[in-house]
Amino acid sequence: MSELDRVLGGGLVPGAVVLLAGEPGVGKSTLLLEAGALAAAAGRVLYVTGEESAAQVRLRADRIGAVSDSLYLAAETDFAALLGHVQAVDPALLIVDSVQTISAAGVDGVPGGVTQVREITAALTALAKQRTLTTVLVGHVTKDGTVAGPRTLEHLVDVVLHFDGDARGQLRMVRALKNRFGPTDEFGCFELGESGLVGLADPSGLFLSQRHDPVPGTCVTVTLEGRRPLVAEVQALVGPVAADIPPRRVVSGLDSARVGMMLAVLQRRARLQMGRCDVFAATVGGVRLTEPSVDLAVALAAASALADVSVPADLVAIGEIGLAGEIRRVAGIRRRLAEAERMGFRRAIVPAGSDLMAPAGSANGGSANGRSANGASADHGQLNGGRPVAATRLRELDAASGAQLKITEVTDIRGAITAALGLR
Repeated sequence: MSELDRVLGGGLVPGAVVLLAGEPGVGKSTLLLEAGALAAAAGRVLYVTGEESAAQVRLRADRIGAVSDSLYLAAETDFAALLGHVQAVDPALLIVDSVQTISAAGVDGVPGGVTQVREITAALTALAKQRTLTTVLVGHVTKDGTVAGPRTLEHLVDVVLHFDGDARGQLRMVRALKNRFGPTDEFGCFELGESGLVGLADPSGLFLSQRHDPVPGTCVTVTLEGRRPLVAEVQALVGPVAADIPPRRVVSGLDSARVGMMLAVLQRRARLQMGRCDVFAATVGGVRLTEPSVDLAVALAAASALADVSVPADLVAIGEIGLAGEIRRVAGIRRRLAEAERMGFRRAIVPAGSDLMAPAGSANGGSANGRSANGASADHGQLNGGRPVAATRLRELDAASGAQLKITEVTDIRGAITAALGLR
């Protein structure tokens, strides 16, 4: 599973203990059953289930094609019996679904309690190190999405993965929260269907709405998930409220605190009257965007909804916004713009001073002195007092077709609104 290998940093390490957490029904068991069937091609795999019967797991394995002669299944909740299965099978990979359902007779507390979970995890970790046995534990999560159980649970294991997704959709994502053997900023995308989970090597485009005409209140951005750029759409709906009713702020897929900050910046720095309006902000496709580079797209979507003016459909906005209204530079701007180009966008708004230079010897990319790749001079916009707030340059996309990306560099939120919506 290339997407899971990406998150793990190349695959499972012998003797490593991995904790996979996620909400009920998101597909944790399906993911590990498929991974176990693939790993069974190289050695024996023992799958211990404490939440389902062996017959239920076998039915799922038949449905998704995860049946192998080297994949052994045991329905067990007693830790001593689990150790007996390990001794009998001598697997190279042990999967325990889930650690909260396993109990030990000599340990105080009920199954799933703090003491039981801590001792069981510590014992399985010691077993993994002693036998060089790769072990994957399934963990429950709390209402706020954190791993259930004592905090020491995350310290005991080598890798902590979080598996999430919209229960009403088919998209699933796995992220590394801790990884002693690889990066912690990668994520993998899967599509959940009747035949199981299918890895999505190119998820860009899944988080864009399918429409032909621009609609007020939408803006596209490019976020970085690890080293992977992701094109995603932010939508906002703004409407007035009655004088005696407090305005609502409803957010889905975004950081509610940052959305509140963006609305305050629009109110104070851009002079947009957002205080007495209901504001609803969401992402498309169930993706969660928490990177600060999404700030500019959120602000432009809200400004667009308030003014009832559409952001151009071929435009992407990338940048972090400060409380003073300034647009701050973000990392990986060239990688983001390259992905926007690949997805067919022809205009971009980025922070002023961004490193737009292509690597030495490249035929693409603008120049540092504000001239375009084809030699055209930059076009500098002006606001009050003659202070430049936007510089536009053309970046050549394809020498054969002559296609170009029009990049506008802005210094503050007012310049960004002017560049995107034509409002002053």
